[in-house]
Amino acid sequence: MEDNQDHFNVLRKINNKPKSTQRELANELGFSVGKINYCLSSLKQKGLVKIESFRKNPNKINYFYVLTPKGITSKAKLTINFMRLKMREYEELKKETKGSNVARSKNKK
Repeated sequence: MEDNQDHFNVLRKINNKPKSTQRELANELGFSVGKINYCLSSLKQKGLVKIESFRKNPNKINYFYVLTPKGITSKAKLTINFMRLKMREYEELKKETKGSNVARSKNKK
């Protein structure tokens, strides 16, 4: 699940700022540069991200990241799963607080 969450976060960042450097992505996500490199490589291997040269630069350090159609679909699915998880957590918390409120009101009487 953690890999999915990491990939979801990377896909969101890339979607919002495709010209971010790996260092910028790592800083914004709280990842090491090695971890962001691993995530990007994994996303590229899965066909979710395309990595293109920003400029035809001999240093090859300027890249931008583009979500592929498959990446956009995957991001949408991950978003839905994330929202379902958060809704379940919300419902569980709501039940817990309702139960603790009932217990408190019984103790007051």
